[in-house]
Amino acid sequence: MAVKKTPKKSALARRSASTKKAPAIQKKYTKTEILNEISKRANVSKKEVVAVLDELDNLIERHIKKRAVGEFTLPGLLKIKCATRPARPARKNVPNPFRPGELMDIPRKPASTRVKVLPLKKLKEFAL
Repeated sequence: MAVKKTPKKSALARRSASTKKAPAIQKKYTKTEILNEISKRANVSKKEVVAVLDELDNLIERHIKKRAVGEFTLPGLLKIKCATRPARPARKNVPNPFRPGELMDIPRKPASTRVKVLPLKKLKEFAL
């Protein structure tokens, strides 16, 4: 006998069913206000919230530091990537774009690592 499958709720329906619709926040929260709000809404102590955020900080660091994978995804919200930019050699006698007719020298630039934070679908939907 086949098992009947129940239809799955969409992510938006699940989110609205699990949390009350809260009004938009009119001022920027400080770190303490953020911790207090999370602890109040999740019914956990402030120390536990601090511990979770510290561990998240540690986890992100371990993902993007040197010789690591270089990418971290917070599911549904954002993706953090490390992009290495190669070194650029010095160039001499390049036309100056600000003073036509003059030549200039451009110094070399060492290789560098950039951190990029990309919003994912759910985060983009929050702004709509």
